[in-house]
Amino acid sequence: MTAISPGGIARSGLCIGCGACAVDEPRARMVWDSYGQLKPDGPRGWREAATRDFAARCPFSPAAANEDAIAAARFPEAPHRDARIGRHISAHVGAAAEPPFRAQGSSGGMVSWVAAELLRRGEVDGVLHVHPGREGEPFFGYRISRSLPELLAGAKSRYHPIHLAAVLEEVRATPGRYAVVGIPCFIKAVHLARARDPVLAERVAFTLGLFCGHMKSARFVESFAWQLGADPARVRAVEYRLKDERRPANWYTAHLTLDDGSTAQRDWWHLADGDWGAGYFQNSACNFCDDVVAETADVSFGDAWVEPHASDGRGTNVVITRAPLIQRLIETGMAEGRLDLRPVDADFVAGTQAAGFRQRREGLAYRLTWARRGIRPVKRVAPSASGLPPRRRLVYRTRAAISRWSHRMAWAAARAGRPGLYLGWARGAYAVYEGLTYARGPLARTFDRLERRKGGGGG
Repeated sequence: MTAISPGGIARSGLCIGCGACAVDEPRARMVWDSYGQLKPDGPRGWREAATRDFAARCPFSPAAANEDAIAAARFPEAPHRDARIGRHISAHVGAAAEPPFRAQGSSGGMVSWVAAELLRRGEVDGVLHVHPGREGEPFFGYRISRSLPELLAGAKSRYHPIHLAAVLEEVRATPGRYAVVGIPCFIKAVHLARARDPVLAERVAFTLGLFCGHMKSARFVESFAWQLGADPARVRAVEYRLKDERRPANWYTAHLTLDDGSTAQRDWWHLADGDWGAGYFQNSACNFCDDVVAETADVSFGDAWVEPHASDGRGTNVVITRAPLIQRLIETGMAEGRLDLRPVDADFVAGTQAAGFRQRREGLAYRLTWARRGIRPVKRVAPSASGLPPRRRLVYRTRAAISRWSHRMAWAAARAGRPGLYLGWARGAYAVYEGLTYARGPLARTFDRLERRKGGGGG
């Protein structure tokens, strides 16, 4: 096995760029690679050092505690356990009724509401979450909000690489109690860091998790610009989900602001790479993630991608509560009419993320059977291709190929100054993926007919 070092993890395609390995490490920094992803960098001796501390701190390291172990230690009294959504006290669907949270968020406003309530009650002194970048900075980055206006300025979804290194260093340098908002692997990284660092263990009091499909690279914005007729160098701000209450919540719109103040926008379904499930610009580590709903977070939030909620342009959240104090905040908010929520069960929550669970259960089991070099991940899903129809195998193979080659094709197109090279490839790749994945596609119909003839179950 390749040594479990920062370099070994990166070469194995398992680095998500969270920055946990660079916290309290003066030799390390987070840098952009040629594919628009964040990676740790530093002297060769540090990059290749296979230390026990790093192996236990990296969220994709096979030597680190897994999500089940972390959740068991953090939520020992949680009354419910489910293999899909983890330990929990309760689950709800709905939105924040108290203004302005729902209107200013990309979904139902529940993430900002809980974070604001923690601030308002003095449970925390600051909230670590992602904000738009300032002038001269990357499009997005973690900052600490200490007031409601600062908190609301960082609302909405950000499908962009970011890291925790600098902001966790700020926590280490500034006494207080903090909450961290993040996707599943980032929340796991925070817990692993807390286990190795008494200062972070004392100061990081709450974790607020976000359901996640996968992490995109920064080249996704470059592709937006190409398809909207804009020079990528002139883009100053990006919004991935422009909210419009007159349209269904799942009708995503990409919106760019240019250096002269002008804007350009287009619905995702008109983009060559706008189908999220196809995996364009996906970080390779996401192929080896088995946590859809941030199982180690004190409370987790996702979009309710089932009807009638998916068609409600105001946005609707699914909320999974695991920490008793958060449970009390939500119960009080409901009793006071500040939250409009109703209880749901684990089946409902899993149904809102059905595609994600297929990708990270069935799909992950299949991907773990593939030959690979370097560090082999250890997951809660066992390697298996048993009973998987040929069509589903090809869907997972095609998705993995799109994820891998989209980085390379976009890099080559940008280097050559010929966006059409990437866009032509992206459209052709999607024609294959769509034909395999959706029942109406010609390839899907062909495979289904073959399976029926063999007495199989189709794709």
